[in-house]
Amino acid sequence: MEIRTLRHFLAVAREENMTRAAETLHISQPTLSKELKALESELGKKLFTRSSFSIRLTEEGMLLRDRAADLVDMADRIESEFLTLSDVTGGDIYLGLAESYQIRYLAREIKLLKEAYPGLRTHIASGDTEQVADRLDKGLLDFAVLAEEPNLRKYNALAFPAEDVWGLIMPEGDSLSEKSFICFEDLLGLPLFCSAQAWNGEVARWCGGRQEELSLEGSFKLAYNGSVFVREGLGYLLSFDRLVDTSKRSGLCFRPLSPRLTTKLYLVWKKYPTFSPIAERFLQKIKQVFLRYNRW
Repeated sequence: MEIRTLRHFLAVAREENMTRAAETLHISQPTLSKELKALESELGKKLFTRSSFSIRLTEEGMLLRDRAADLVDMADRIESEFLTLSDVTGGDIYLGLAESYQIRYLAREIKLLKEAYPGLRTHIASGDTEQVADRLDKGLLDFAVLAEEPNLRKYNALAFPAEDVWGLIMPEGDSLSEKSFICFEDLLGLPLFCSAQAWNGEVARWCGGRQEELSLEGSFKLAYNGSVFVREGLGYLLSFDRLVDTSKRSGLCFRPLSPRLTTKLYLVWKKYPTFSPIAERFLQKIKQVFLRYNRW
């Protein structure tokens, strides 16, 4: 099984049409069709169901799509790293990021590093802890930002300088906006939105065993999408402060929870990593920055 074949398979899975995929790959449709039939024969599984105008992945095809995407990403990373080993002006850094205003600490250092090394390229994957940790474990990332205490048997870790504060995001002018803090009883009967990770983690602990009394209307991995639903009057969002615009002009406001609920963020990387030179420089800069803030 060749990486080139997996790239072609992914193109067909994305386009859901053999002709369009062949056009994007700049090969003939019969050649592509023959290649994929050979792949099915090699694996002994049917990967597509075909109709006159489109094709769909089978369950086996969806499994291969997920595995192939990881393999192709890794192949691209290996190729990029070897091409830039002798590049003293830059290189690639791969980051998986949880949502937080504290990502600014990383962004600032990347900006400064890019001024010194103009060839620096950053590749960002966003997601919850499970998603970014999975990509880190597979070697697809150099670093990940986790919104929970990391497993120090697996990872090295640096704690971010501050903590993220939890609260309720609501429409400006809502009756709850008159309160300085939101307590558990204020949430009773409200349609709530929250990330699944937080609902089963921090929020569950904050509720003190009474979480079943609350109504989870839906879950979002991205706070911005949740804020759109809040703005349309569909519910209230439990989230970190400073993730979405809650200024006067936004039509939304934020009120912290009481008792206070916070989450600590961690920058983590695998034990015994093999970093590119630019990733090593980035880590040393971040260590200096975090050490300076933690002294204050």
